[in-house]
Amino acid sequence: MGFWIIHHIAYLGFVCFAKNTEFFHLFFSVDSVVKCYSIHSPFNKKYNPRMDIHSGFIAAAVILVIVALLSIRSGIRDIQSARKLTFFRLRRRRLAGGWRLFGFALVLAALAIALPMFGEPAAYEYFPPSPTITLTPSITPIPTLTLTPSITLTPSITTTPAKTMTFTPTSTPFLPLPILALFQSSVTPNPLVSFSSIRFTTAFNYPPKNTNTVFQNPVGHLWGIYSYDKMTVGAQWTAVWYRDGIQVNLDTMTWNCQLCGIGGWGETDWNPPSYAWLPGNYEVQIFVGEEYVTNGRFIVQGSPPPSPTITPTLAVTLTPAPSKNPIPTRTP
Repeated sequence: MGFWIIHHIAYLGFVCFAKNTEFFHLFFSVDSVVKCYSIHSPFNKKYNPRMDIHSGFIAAAVILVIVALLSIRSGIRDIQSARKLTFFRLRRRRLAGGWRLFGFALVLAALAIALPMFGEPAAYEYFPPSPTITLTPSITPIPTLTLTPSITLTPSITTTPAKTMTFTPTSTPFLPLPILALFQSSVTPNPLVSFSSIRFTTAFNYPPKNTNTVFQNPVGHLWGIYSYDKMTVGAQWTAVWYRDGIQVNLDTMTWNCQLCGIGGWGETDWNPPSYAWLPGNYEVQIFVGEEYVTNGRFIVQGSPPPSPTITPTLAVTLTPAPSKNPIPTRTP
């Protein structure tokens, strides 16, 4: 409930600053606040948001900054009004009150900075997001039929088209047909689903730590960590790993995390043999259904350890062949 109230107050501040110039000029006018809230209130739109921990701390920091600005403005007004007082004690008391408001504003500004930096990691320690289990299926090649025509027709008239259509390749990633054939879900994903960019690390953790974009061989087990929001339970989730444009790994599964369907952290990983980490440019693309949602890139440098060589040993056993015509034993 506390996060819900903070979200509505932060929503009011952002919308009024962005869309209401009257509120901007009359920064702390109560009438302008009431007028703006009556127009842009989320209650008028039947809007009931669901916030995650990150959004709650950002909203709290914004409110602290607004209250700090209010304190600074009140402090300035007290100091300015104190100069007009003729009585020494009243003037000193008014000046002291103004400076106390400045000190209070500094404390609020420090809290606004400390909440996102230290409060959010501490909150994740008590409310860790549920990890997502990633299944790695094996790819079954689909046989193709090759038709051999028995009769070849030779056309007598060759038509030349007046216009030649040139197809321009698109830069939006897409899933190949063999991967689409592995889909098991028929649930339509939420069109408002959002994923963060993928960050790579060799130590699995939520949120990710010691991330990097360049890795030296031997790499070992590599994790791609990301955050997500508005994910639909039962939708098909797919992660494709590429090295220099060539697919090297595939993760695809039905999103069945009932407790983390709204938002949280997720991962995709690859742990091949050490000699499989060839140097090159790697990219991981994530799809929800057939829609591309995010990607991440990293570089592997250095030569991988050599692959183990297996030397076959041929063992030859000589067995005497039996005689086709056995010789009977004579009895004396």
